[in-house]
Amino acid sequence: MKKLSHLLLLLLLVTACEDKEALVQKFLLKGNIASKERNWEQANYYYAEAIRLEPCFADAWNNIGTVYFKQKNFEKAMENYEKAVSCSPKFINAILNRANTAYELKLYYKAIEDLEKAITIKPDTSITYFTLGLTYTKLREFNKALVNFDKATQRAGTDTKQKIELAVNHAIVQYYRKSYDTAKLELQVVAKVDDHEPNIYNTLALIETERGNYSEALKYIAQAIQLDPKQSYYVNNRGYIYLLQGELANAEADINESIAKDPDNPWAYRNKGIFYLKKKEFEQAERMLTQAEKMDPFVDKVYFYLGSAYLGNSKKELACAAFRKSEEVKEAMVTNDLKRVCK
Repeated sequence: MKKLSHLLLLLLLVTACEDKEALVQKFLLKGNIASKERNWEQANYYYAEAIRLEPCFADAWNNIGTVYFKQKNFEKAMENYEKAVSCSPKFINAILNRANTAYELKLYYKAIEDLEKAITIKPDTSITYFTLGLTYTKLREFNKALVNFDKATQRAGTDTKQKIELAVNHAIVQYYRKSYDTAKLELQVVAKVDDHEPNIYNTLALIETERGNYSEALKYIAQAIQLDPKQSYYVNNRGYIYLLQGELANAEADINESIAKDPDNPWAYRNKGIFYLKKKEFEQAERMLTQAEKMDPFVDKVYFYLGSAYLGNSKKELACAAFRKSEEVKEAMVTNDLKRVCK
């Protein structure tokens, strides 16, 4: 009888474990369905129930992080990805998600650390090198960015869509390096593969803008907008071209539309700052440009325009500090006259 009792107890324990595992997976599946339907609160409830049964369930922690990430609550996303990686140190999806979150939080060196960790676990993942390229771009380490985009392309296999995206980003980095001829040539090669990719024409517009060919730039940006009318960045870039042409009414309309579509675009606030500079409304310009720089210090020429706003507001010390920063990040905008002002 004792042996039978032990056997019954063992069977009960095994059954209980199986039931628990089944329930955990059931909650995970329900959470995934709710997340797909963008029912964030319900998704988190189901993931939390899975964790209640299995406190170190890395999949659930990772998925909660993704729920917060999709809501742009990056701090909470980071907390949950940390727990997922803590429970499963080689969980590559959670490591990559944590890297993407660090990127959004502008913790670029932390992102690089995670991405390099992911490479040691799975060396041939194209997306890891792609994200490294994007991260090095933000750090203005353009040569490293190009190397990683090349590595991503080598690992992209037959994924034509990803290869096009990588090629466009490669050309954008050439644009940032001011290698305009190279960037244009690379974009023309991409266009032969897919001439319906709007970022090709957006980047060509930026190149022609830098060269002062505003009519040509407007033609390109019109193509980008036609292909993707909902993209606020393209409308904002058209506004920037109008600014440089002195067409302030058209510029303001485009920039305002861009901000309405996407209030998180720092380039639009930079352009609104330039708009106020041109109207000599220096306080408003300073406010907008400060906001743009705070949102993303990578924004091109933001330090030069911020320095100009400070100078207009008689804040010489701040202006000169901004101009020095502009020189440091190679915006190539500070004139000799402005350098003399700051001596």
